[in-house]
Amino acid sequence: MTQKKEDLKQSMITQFKQALKEDTDFLRPLIQTVAQELLEEEMNEAVGARKGERTSNRLSYRSGHYPRTLVTRVGKIELMVPQDREGRFSTAIFERYQRSEKALVSALIEMYVQGVSTRKVGEVAKELCGHEFSASAVSRMNKSLDEELERFAKRRLEEDYPYLVVDARYEKVRIDGVVRECAVLVAVGINWDGRREILGVEMANRESASSWKEFLLGLKKRGLSGVRLAITDHHAGLRKAIREVLPEAMWQRCYVHFLRNALDHLPRKADDDCLQELRWIYDRRDCAEAQQDLRNWIERWGPRYPKLVDWVEENIEQTLTFYSFPRAHHKHIKSTNMLERFNQELKRRSHVVRIFPNEAALLRLIRALCVETHEDWIEAHRYLNMSHLRDHLKTKLESEAA
Repeated sequence: MTQKKEDLKQSMITQFKQALKEDTDFLRPLIQTVAQELLEEEMNEAVGARKGERTSNRLSYRSGHYPRTLVTRVGKIELMVPQDREGRFSTAIFERYQRSEKALVSALIEMYVQGVSTRKVGEVAKELCGHEFSASAVSRMNKSLDEELERFAKRRLEEDYPYLVVDARYEKVRIDGVVRECAVLVAVGINWDGRREILGVEMANRESASSWKEFLLGLKKRGLSGVRLAITDHHAGLRKAIREVLPEAMWQRCYVHFLRNALDHLPRKADDDCLQELRWIYDRRDCAEAQQDLRNWIERWGPRYPKLVDWVEENIEQTLTFYSFPRAHHKHIKSTNMLERFNQELKRRSHVVRIFPNEAALLRLIRALCVETHEDWIEAHRYLNMSHLRDHLKTKLESEAA
């Protein structure tokens, strides 16, 4: 007998689910009726009497209704909100609705941040709640992020960051009706706890010494200090800005960019091990081994590729600075790969938009992604064990004192 009841119950649940699938408007009139009845009950409590009821406890009188639309998860419902003569009536339904609306807006914003276009976000919103949001409406919703993102971008930097990684990427933006490429400047710091943090993200018309200097000065004003090594590519303007703003910091030229630049000094059809052997120099235990390998490399490849060898001899010292730091950190501080991976994620998300309608829209999306990544990094395992650097500096001080 019990088994039959369970089977019947399961059958009813299955039929109910099927009815919901076949009729997407199944719940909408039900919720509309319940919400309307709740409004009327709240009005009864506010005036102290039901409609048409004669009582000495009456506090006020009804004064008609006004229409109000609610966008819910089952679609858009139309309600008639009662009002009283003194204007004392206030319903709690819309307060709950506002919280739900904020949740919906947050979901739409998150979809946009995850790389979904505003048009597609509108389509998804229509499927979720039966109400279509235009692309412009979704864009307006995203503007609510601006204050929070501005606080993140301008926050005070309270710690020292021994390692600083700086890089830029370009995005297409429509400015005054013309599509232009704007530079997005990003700085990542590694603190003494060994954790990565996104310290700053700003926009500039182009990469120049002045734009980089302004960016770094902004970080300094917010409290950037204790930088011992700055890791960047070989941008002349950026290098000059680092020398002026962070004179105490050593400079590491990204060896990956260096090897890419080396291709410009090789014949197009070169297919031997020349660059592979050059790359091996960066895997040595210390600078002495690297210098020995470099001398061997020059002797071997100088006769065949004199132009490349001359260029390497002139510039490679800029890429060997990392050997002045703990060996355990070499893998992470000899290139900007960590920031390059982050830039790839930015590219994956921004590719959906392709051309941003204005600079504010671009900065909003990039900063939102920075906040997301920053929080992930804070919660993740330590990126580096900074005790190696502490021991290294202690040994260096003792050696200098001796």
